[in-house]
Amino acid sequence: MRKLKLKNVIRYVAAAALVWGCALPPAIAADYEPADLIEKESNGNIEIDIPDNIIRELLKEESVKTVKTVQKQNLRPGINKVDGFRIQVFSDGSHQGSLESRARARGNAVVAKFPKYRGQVYSYSSSPNWYTRVGNFRTSAEASAALVELRRAFPQFAGEMRVVKSQIVVIK
Repeated sequence: MRKLKLKNVIRYVAAAALVWGCALPPAIAADYEPADLIEKESNGNIEIDIPDNIIRELLKEESVKTVKTVQKQNLRPGINKVDGFRIQVFSDGSHQGSLESRARARGNAVVAKFPKYRGQVYSYSSSPNWYTRVGNFRTSAEASAALVELRRAFPQFAGEMRVVKSQIVVIK
């Protein structure tokens, strides 16, 4: 079983309600007592253990929707811009003189630890703020998995990092 943070559980519960009509299938519900799934940690966070078979069902539904969405997007040979997700690793509007260099430095730090993001770091200004976003993810699940990886690698910036909807670059 995996442990998920409470804020992620809300998304899964909503998806489960859609998938199973607001109730777990009897075969699954009979095996799990809801009170056994909830565990309180000493630091005040609540974690809920969700059985792997339920997570697989939830993710399977999301990937089916993603495949349909990607099929609807007519990709031409070459570079395409499509709806997707990126991870915002920097956003700031204070100390105007150093914003650009700080935004670019954050992107460089990500590429130094994760070379797979080379060419996928986007720093830009939307006055008065500077932003740095990483990646070209087609699904929110892919972006969320990468977000976990980046938060572990950069705990000092973890609170600033988040998944954002964005136009992404897809090369066909």
